[in-house]
Amino acid sequence: MKVAVIGTGAYSLGIALMLAKHKNNNIMLWTENSKRKDEFNQTHQIKSIFENVTFPSNIYMTDDIEEALKNAKLIFLITAVKYVKEICLKMKEYYYDIPICIASKGINNDTLETVDKVVKKTLNTKKICAISGPTFAIDLINNEPVALAIAGDKKSRELVIKNLTGDTLKLRETNDIIGIELCGSIKNVFAISAGMLKGLGYHESTQAFLINEAIHDMKQIISSLGGKKKTILSFAGLGDLLLTCTTTKSRNYTFGFLIGSSNDKNEWINYLNNNTVEGYYTLYSLKKILDQKNINIPLITILYEIIEGMKKPKELGEFLIKKP
Repeated sequence: MKVAVIGTGAYSLGIALMLAKHKNNNIMLWTENSKRKDEFNQTHQIKSIFENVTFPSNIYMTDDIEEALKNAKLIFLITAVKYVKEICLKMKEYYYDIPICIASKGINNDTLETVDKVVKKTLNTKKICAISGPTFAIDLINNEPVALAIAGDKKSRELVIKNLTGDTLKLRETNDIIGIELCGSIKNVFAISAGMLKGLGYHESTQAFLINEAIHDMKQIISSLGGKKKTILSFAGLGDLLLTCTTTKSRNYTFGFLIGSSNDKNEWINYLNNNTVEGYYTLYSLKKILDQKNINIPLITILYEIIEGMKKPKELGEFLIKKP
């Protein structure tokens, strides 16, 4: 079966490798980078992302969106959220109502919509599901046991589970795509806060303090925006929050660490310009949504104020103690 994977970042490559374990699958990655395409198809490597990894022969790459989608039976959309609508518009002419699995995490800054809603409107389809959970790309590549939550259209879920589940990857179904998408988005925001605390020199006890507060805040946000509170206990919720808030393998955590540890704002701005930090963009979308709906989440507010320069990073630790 042909599977199209839209995007060629580290996570796209990790998911492609999982799909390729099913030997009857042929995986077509799509990129806009013709040099990356040529390197991959000649060597089955992308040294700039995974220096020592050679991908199996049933994975290919193209820079032609029509070629990527032609005869595909399943699509994985794995790109930065700010590009999702633009890429869906490129896909629209060649898309023929086949299941789409979303692995992008964030909220559209312009429409304030989760990715599933952007895709649904742009491509006029209901065949959408989403995956989210505690998985770094390098751990997929290294075949370590990992797990994801999946929600959305039933037939789409079933097709994804059949073709993605393997000897090192578990998928667990839920019926709350809103909650899954929000968990995947919001945890990136709180990971910035966690990284900031580490950069300020705080240790594990304070990190756990913040994570505990973040769990309660995520549950409130999810419930207020139409999801289910219990989704916080899924792989997409607590599992991904713990992972993202505790390691520099997370770009969001690393970004927060730079804010907390450096007095030079240009240092973290430079990092932001050279890395996809979804939590940064999600913070602004989430702040707008919460303000519009008059939902008070003080931890989101203080993080916004710190990044906007209205407060100092050191005030985050003081805030945790004073927070009601």
